[in-house]
Amino acid sequence: MNPVKPGETRRAPWIVGVSGASGTPYAASVLRALLDAGESVDLVVSRASRLTLLDETGISFRDAHWQDDLREWLARGADGKPGSFGIGAGIERVRYWPAGDLAAGPSSGSYPVKGMLIVPASTACVAGVALGLSKDLLQRAASVTLKEGRKLVVAVRETPLNGQTLRHLVTLDDAGATVVPASPAFYAGATHIQDLVDFVAGRVLDAAGVEHRLYRRWKGELGGGTRTT
Repeated sequence: MNPVKPGETRRAPWIVGVSGASGTPYAASVLRALLDAGESVDLVVSRASRLTLLDETGISFRDAHWQDDLREWLARGADGKPGSFGIGAGIERVRYWPAGDLAAGPSSGSYPVKGMLIVPASTACVAGVALGLSKDLLQRAASVTLKEGRKLVVAVRETPLNGQTLRHLVTLDDAGATVVPASPAFYAGATHIQDLVDFVAGRVLDAAGVEHRLYRRWKGELGGGTRTT
C-alpha cells in the first residue's frame, strides 16, 4: 500500500477495479493503455480476482510484492506468453490499494480521481455496486464514484445474463454508469486473441474518454478491416 506523498495533491488518477470474473487480459490491456496515455492509476484487485489471475496466467498477486507481480502481469500477452509487452517507468504512476482497506484514499469522495473503470466486472460485483453494499474497497470506490457524479465504466463479463443481473445493470445505467459488455468485434481485422482483447479494452477507454490506439476504428468502408498479406 502506498501512503500519499507530499506534492501529490494534484494527482488525479483513474481507479481501475479488477473483480473475480474471467478476463484478466482485459484489465491488463486497459492498464497498459492508461499508462501509455500518461495517466495515473489507482489499482484495486479483489480477493476473488487473485484466484482468477492465478488460474488464467499463473501469476500470484501479492500485497507485499505487487509491483513485481503487476509488471509480470502487464508484460504477459493475452495468449499467456510472458514478455510480450515492454513495461517501462510508467508503472511508477500506479498506486495499489488492498481490497480490504476501507480507509484507503478511493473510499472517500474528497480523494481526487477522474473516475473508475471496473474491468472485468463479475455479476457479483455488479450486484454489490448496484445495491450499494460496499463490502470491499472495489465496491466502496464504485459507490463513491457514482455519488460524486464521476465517470464509472463497468465492463461486465458474463454469459448468459439472467433477469436479476440485467436489472442490476439497468440500475447502474440509471445511476449514471456506462455498461460496456466484454463483447469483442471482428470488423477491425482481428488476427490474434490480443486484437480481440484490445478491442474490448479500447471500448472501455472510449467510454471513459481516454485516447488510445488499441484497435482500428470503423471508417464507413466495407472490408476496411480486412488485412491482406
